[in-house]
Amino acid sequence: MDGPVVEVSRDRWSGGKKKTSRDHVAREKALEIRIGDASATVTMRTPGHDLDLVHGYLLTEGIIHGSEEIARVRPCPEAQTDEGDVLLVTLSGEGPFRLDRWRRSSVAGSSCGICGKTSLSAVHAHWPAIDGASLVESRVLASLPAKLRAAQEGFEATGGLHAAGIFSRAGELRVVREDIGRHNAVDKAIGACREDPAVLADAILMVSGRVSFEIAQKALAARIPAVAAVSAPSSLAIDLARRGGQILVGFLREGGFNVYSGEERVRAGRTGRSAHARDLLPEVSGARGEPSAGPPRRRAPRTARRRAP
Repeated sequence: MDGPVVEVSRDRWSGGKKKTSRDHVAREKALEIRIGDASATVTMRTPGHDLDLVHGYLLTEGIIHGSEEIARVRPCPEAQTDEGDVLLVTLSGEGPFRLDRWRRSSVAGSSCGICGKTSLSAVHAHWPAIDGASLVESRVLASLPAKLRAAQEGFEATGGLHAAGIFSRAGELRVVREDIGRHNAVDKAIGACREDPAVLADAILMVSGRVSFEIAQKALAARIPAVAAVSAPSSLAIDLARRGGQILVGFLREGGFNVYSGEERVRAGRTGRSAHARDLLPEVSGARGEPSAGPPRRRAPRTARRRAP
């Protein structure tokens, strides 16, 4: 079984001098998910928690509506190579899986082009808006980055893995998953909750990078009412969250955050007062007291905090 971390040799240059040593990097390997005789997808992922990945992917892509629709997942040793693994999925539904029908009804991601209005309409036709979303306290949101970072063992070792965490509304970390692909990390975290999917209905999804349309779509498909990110959301992610009735928080870091959707459901502490972006981010407010498009410093978070020898 391949682990998530690989040890490699490297040359470290510093001050004009070279030193050869060992380093740890994130493992990347292909995984093909087959449903019956059809290949549903091939994804580049970090090995580990593959069953979570399969359940999360099939749910967030609309192939299944619950884990009970999966009868069996098993490896396919005869198709496995050094470059990739294959998992065979048997669905419990009647009749064979129609890959062509699913692909016609699925939504294209940013890697292959997307039409905003058409895609948003398609998503909401499949996954309606979330009603009655719960309130979230600003102090809880502010506590999430440190908790997620402390649980990122793979990132600590390699500096090269994305993370997705499922938190309760009170800020309790229920599950964290890491992967070289940010979408895979989200699928793994969602899939890890398959035995108790009700926890997602009152959860906060926290991701270590940005929020794209696809990540917002996955959260909506899993019926997660709140999404938070260390970095920025895209315009389509904001549109989808607003139409989907979700809270969307970006630039969640020490010192503040931006609320892009569901701001009326973010509360300051226990006072019950609604906390809008201007209340939470005085340091990034414009001259007229209105929140700017984002924090003044747009530098991406450091990919690793390890000190080079």
